[in-house]
Amino acid sequence: MNHKVGIWIDHKKAVIVSASEGLVTTKTLESEVEAHPHYSSQQDSGGEKKYEERRGQHLDQYYDEVISQLGQPEALLIFGPGEAKLELKERLSRSKMLSERTVDIETTGKLTNPQIVAKVKEHFRIDR
Repeated sequence: MNHKVGIWIDHKKAVIVSASEGLVTTKTLESEVEAHPHYSSQQDSGGEKKYEERRGQHLDQYYDEVISQLGQPEALLIFGPGEAKLELKERLSRSKMLSERTVDIETTGKLTNPQIVAKVKEHFRIDR
């Protein structure tokens, strides 16, 4: 099966575009990762450490949920504005089912859903 997947991702949401046999579908996943609070240097009650631990757990759950939606693509495009795309690729490299797949990474800004779909179609040369 000729199944290809593109993922636009940041720490707030992921838009997953799956393309196979002339069918293109999209799915959006929202993360529960909190925005980073600002701590002053005089404030050291362990709040930042607890926040970072909680944030790391939420990111792990978020990336696992994204990975669970991918199926068995033959090729994967991960793109977006920040570090999330690289963090997801690192997590994928540890996944046995996806470790041998072609994974391309691109940096893009914020995109609308139609722009995301168009980018995936262009990258994989899908006409429809």
